[in-house]
Amino acid sequence: MFEVSVQDTFASGHALREYRGKCENVHGHNYRVEVKIQGPELNKIGLLVDFKEVKQLIGKVVDYLDHRFINDLPPFDVLNPSAENIAKYFYDQIHGGLQQENAVEVSEVKLWETDVTYASYRPPQVIPAR
Repeated sequence: MFEVSVQDTFASGHALREYRGKCENVHGHNYRVEVKIQGPELNKIGLLVDFKEVKQLIGKVVDYLDHRFINDLPPFDVLNPSAENIAKYFYDQIHGGLQQENAVEVSEVKLWETDVTYASYRPPQVIPAR
């Protein structure tokens, strides 16, 4: 199995609904996101996926969230903008955008809120039927 990873950063504010603590108040983070792509085979020129393509897909999501109050943006106007939910949002947006001739998938998204704290999302493993 091959794997590539691309990271980007953005700054945004949010407030966690029903948190019952400081993070229920409006506050911000300098986020770092990492998207890992995996697949069993390389394409005809020896790439799993073009880094440029992954950067563009991440960039679209970053542009949507960067320097914004995340609670105001769909789906986070309803969905609590936790690090876990934001990581899953990145997964959903990027997974559907991959255009490859070989079978690749987003294997994990990590979202750091600080230098030492992050949340990650990995899609459920599909177990083949017998």
